[in-house]
Amino acid sequence: MARLIDLSHEIEHGMVTYRGLPAPAISDWLSRDASRSRYAPGTTFQIGKIELLANTGTYVDAPFHRYAAGSDVAGFSLDAVANLDGIVVRASGQGRPIDRDSFKGRDMEGKAVLIHTGWDAHWRTETYSAGHHPFVTKQAAEYLAGSGAALVGIDSLNIDDDKDGSRPAHTILLGAGIAIVEHMTNLAALPDDGFRFFAVPPRVIGMGSFPVRAFALVPQTS
Repeated sequence: MARLIDLSHEIEHGMVTYRGLPAPAISDWLSRDASRSRYAPGTTFQIGKIELLANTGTYVDAPFHRYAAGSDVAGFSLDAVANLDGIVVRASGQGRPIDRDSFKGRDMEGKAVLIHTGWDAHWRTETYSAGHHPFVTKQAAEYLAGSGAALVGIDSLNIDDDKDGSRPAHTILLGAGIAIVEHMTNLAALPDDGFRFFAVPPRVIGMGSFPVRAFALVPQTS
């Protein structure tokens, strides 16, 4: 027996994920009222339409997000983003930079490494995007890549310091083919290890990022 734990933010019309980037526009392409003339009496359908920036809500970054020759989200094999052995690294209350010491002693080979900072508590507030979010340092990113992490996720605004235009964590991790999942939530509900992790995007060609329904499968304890 196991339980499913949702690790994704909801997406809704007009919401802001990253200040300065456009919000999603969600509407009907075909409303129920308009559909009445198309179908038999009493039969209606709704077909929705969404204009969506790829970096909206909880999303995965593929190498193409950083590198022109990198693979896009359609290039992810399922075993790169689904049914991964997962661990949680607790970094709440450690300040903004999350350095390599936070990861030492953990077996990360082939695993989804999820960094719990608690920053998701500020989701959709001014604080969330105010430039004080926790981030992974260059040295920590090098350690994660060198330790064989398969995927790295974080419940913060950005895995990098958004004041650093060189974006070292993205550069190192995506350069090593390691998927990044940003704007996660609910990591406090996970155990430190012993769960399976999923963050699968649709197979959209030419996109370096795309929203995912990230979740974990956690065994029930007796």
